[in-house]
Amino acid sequence: MDDEDADYMQGSDDEDYGFDYSDEEDANEAGSADVENMYYTAKSKKEDNPEQALKEFRAIVDQEEEKGDWGFKALKQSTKLLFLILRKPNDALETYKRLLTYTKSAVTRNYSEKTINGILDYVGGGKGGPVEVDVLEKFYQATKAALEEAKNERLSVKTNLKLAKLWLDRKEYTRLGKLLRDLHRSGTGADGEDMAQKGTQLLEIYALEIQMHNDTRNFRKLKEIYNAANSIRSAIPHPRIMGVIKECGGKMWMGERQWNRASEDFFESFRNYDEAGSAQRIQVLKYLVLANMLTGSEVNPFDSQETKPYKNDPQIKAMTDLVDAYQRREVHAAEKILRDNRATIMDDSFIRSYIGELLRSLRTQYLIDLIKPYTRLELSFLAKQLNVDKEEVEDLLIDLILEGKVEGKIDQVAMRLELNTKQSLERKRYTALEKWTGTLESIHASVIGKNQSGSRATDASFNFSDPFTSTMREVEERWMDKV
Repeated sequence: MDDEDADYMQGSDDEDYGFDYSDEEDANEAGSADVENMYYTAKSKKEDNPEQALKEFRAIVDQEEEKGDWGFKALKQSTKLLFLILRKPNDALETYKRLLTYTKSAVTRNYSEKTINGILDYVGGGKGGPVEVDVLEKFYQATKAALEEAKNERLSVKTNLKLAKLWLDRKEYTRLGKLLRDLHRSGTGADGEDMAQKGTQLLEIYALEIQMHNDTRNFRKLKEIYNAANSIRSAIPHPRIMGVIKECGGKMWMGERQWNRASEDFFESFRNYDEAGSAQRIQVLKYLVLANMLTGSEVNPFDSQETKPYKNDPQIKAMTDLVDAYQRREVHAAEKILRDNRATIMDDSFIRSYIGELLRSLRTQYLIDLIKPYTRLELSFLAKQLNVDKEEVEDLLIDLILEGKVEGKIDQVAMRLELNTKQSLERKRYTALEKWTGTLESIHASVIGKNQSGSRATDASFNFSDPFTSTMREVEERWMDKV
């Protein structure tokens, strides 16, 4: 006996409690026992003789004078047989429609909801082999019609959300868009505004919508929905829903090259997935590590309490090693890690699209450290050290010069980098002098202010001399003479 059958089993102890039963009641009990025996006999034949089991289940339904729980369970088993074993989805659909007529009064509401959810799960889960989209839609349409007739709005919304997830997984974006619009209408009040008490439901809808726009690369709409989702306060969503929203938010910020904001959202996504026990937490943790490296932060993302337990996870170990190589600025070690761990890093299309950016950042840092001791370097030497061609080295150096991180120029005829170390030293001296002068002026202003306030209190006619004015002037004159 499975758990769902146990839901309807009652105590069967042969104890005499002193109650008197009429002959009619005895006959009803005997009939019920016969139907029960027929049900379990048919159920025992499901694996070995599914066709015979199906006939016996139908016999149970046909002999019922009024709809009852054994007929409901027989129809449930028949639907399962037809869809999963006999692979007859259209026949399963007709049986399922008949089962839905029992949900009004023959069985309890909880049991019917559990059965409906179970059937829709295996119908949409692909367990019965490939199924035409139109057939799947008919299953959900039949369910929706029955639930609307029963005025079960809660389960109706849950069923639509389940169907929306199915369309998302199958990339049926036209059907998904239409269904999401219907869900939005069901979640709004008479004035068209989203009702506060439906905030949790609205977040689930937004999560699906955000995923759709992320898949279709509609970043303008994605940002609009993302901001709307973040503005909802009156909701208690499942952590998985927030994990989805924050994951897509992180990807959105990555697309805008806002690495810090992406890192923050990926961390929140990881934390929510971890709380929900979702396997997606591992993938999002990889995204978090990637975003953190692109920020140029020296903080190791595995130092936090939430991420530390995953540091030695087999799927994360490669990213851990990559972080270590990045922080040590070992570009060759990083490249080797990427080559050796293609399955865990490079096979993810999202990570792969940013690896070029990451390597460029790492090569830039490596290049800055490499050229420090020199005044002149051949581009061919730098290319050999970075294991790239001269054109890429030239591009890196041009960016560094324009950003002011390298003082020098490129001789494109001789293909040589010439560093202006003297000019750089003079600039540092001027910067130091400017800082020193600013500090002295600040001290000067502070002393003058205190003395002037003190002189006003004692003698308004007291003429206070400025001890710093001549000193400052002498310092500036001496420096200008040296320059």
